[in-house]
Amino acid sequence: MAISYTDFSFSKSLNKSVPIWAMVRKEISDHIRSWQFIILLMIIVFTFFASMYVAISNLNSAISNTKDPDHLLIYLKLLTITDGSLPPFHVFISFLGPLLGISLGFNAINSEQQNGTLIRVMAQPIYRDNLLLSKFISVTILISTMFLTLSLLMIGGGLLITGVPIEFEEVVRILSYIIICVFYVEFWFSLSIIFSIRFKQAATAAIAAIGLWLFFTIFYNMIINVIAKVIVPKSNIFSSGPYSWIEMLFHMAPNQLYTDATTTLLMPKVRSLGPMSMEQMAGAIPNSLPIRDSLLIVWPQVSGLISVTIACFALAYYFFMRKEIKC
Repeated sequence: MAISYTDFSFSKSLNKSVPIWAMVRKEISDHIRSWQFIILLMIIVFTFFASMYVAISNLNSAISNTKDPDHLLIYLKLLTITDGSLPPFHVFISFLGPLLGISLGFNAINSEQQNGTLIRVMAQPIYRDNLLLSKFISVTILISTMFLTLSLLMIGGGLLITGVPIEFEEVVRILSYIIICVFYVEFWFSLSIIFSIRFKQAATAAIAAIGLWLFFTIFYNMIINVIAKVIVPKSNIFSSGPYSWIEMLFHMAPNQLYTDATTTLLMPKVRSLGPMSMEQMAGAIPNSLPIRDSLLIVWPQVSGLISVTIACFALAYYFFMRKEIKC
C-alpha cells in the first residue's frame, strides 16, 4: 500500500514534523481505497445481513420461549439466535475478524519497503514511531466505525420491525461486544504487522499470519487433547484438582478468549465458562445475570485479549524501531 505525503506543505517549516492526525487521515484513505479492505468489508456486511435475516425469521419463536430467561432481550437475540442454516453473527466474526486484521497488516511495512516508498516517507520530517502509530490508530478507527455502524443498523432494524425500545443493559452489552471485537481484530492486525516487519515479502508474511490463525483455530485444541489423553487421567481432565491447568490451556487461544467473552456478554443466561458441580447448580435460579456479573465473569478473557494485543503491538514497535530502512 503506497503512501505519499507530498500533499503536505513542508516549505513553511522544515523543522516541524508532520502531525500524526494527518498521517492517520492518509492511512484511512488508503485503506478505504484498497480492494482487499473493500472485499472483506462486503463479505462481513453480507454475513451480517444474512445472520440478521435468519435471526428475524426466528425471532417470534425465540421470544415466545418462556423457558429461556433471555427471551425478552430482543436485540441480543438478533445477534445470537439461529435456525441452524447459518451461524449467528458473533460466530462469523470469530472467523472473519482474523482475516480482516491480517489483510490490513500483512503488507503494511514490507510492501512499502519493496516499492521504495518507505525510504521516501522517512526522508520527510516524520517521527518513525508516528508512522507505526498512525497505522494502528487508523485501523482502530476503521474497524470501530464498521462494528458500530453494523450494530446501529441492527438496533434500527429491530426497532422498525418490533417497535420495542432497546434496554439500557442491552446497549451496554452490545457496546462491550463491539470493544471485544475491536481488540480481537487488533490482535491479528498487530500480529500481522510483526510478520510484515520481519519478512521482506508480503506473501510470506500473509502465509505466516494465516498459518498461525489456522493453528489456533484447528490444531491447537487437537494438540491439547492429545497431551491431556497422554498425561492426564480421563476423569481428571476438567477437574478442579491438580489437572485443572488443562482446562486453562483450552481457554488461552485468542479465538477461544473471544468466543468465551462474547458468548457470556450476549447470552446473559450463561453463568459460568467452566464445568459446574452439582453443589454449585443446586438452588440456582434460572434467570439472566446482570451486566455487572457478566463482566466479572469475562474479565479474565477480556484482560487476556487486551494484554496479548498490547504485547504484539509492543513487539512490532520494537522490531520497527530497530529495523534498518534502506533503498
